[in-house]
Amino acid sequence: MWLTPLHNAEWAHALGQHIFRKSLSSAEAQQMYEQFESDKAAGLWLETRIPDQSFELCAELARRYGPKLGSRTLDSLHVACALELNAEKFWTFDERQAKLAKAEGLKIT
Repeated sequence: MWLTPLHNAEWAHALGQHIFRKSLSSAEAQQMYEQFESDKAAGLWLETRIPDQSFELCAELARRYGPKLGSRTLDSLHVACALELNAEKFWTFDERQAKLAKAEGLKIT
């Protein structure tokens, strides 16, 4: 699975949101962050940069699908990155992001 700087940022924000909502303690979030870093060091993720054309494709996806699906910028950017990296499958828990990825032909995992 690819891991871009966008995913790193999303992971940090997701853990912060769980602490904010009190579904995780700070200590639990720290353990999860450390496990993530350990997994990265072990090579479980294929780290890559955000592809050059992702922002242009993100804007195009917004024009095509934003009015119909309510896609947000990060939804479109995630899908654009997947498309630019020639992904076949797309992993998300976000319904709008999943609809957008499916509309672009990605298989949702």
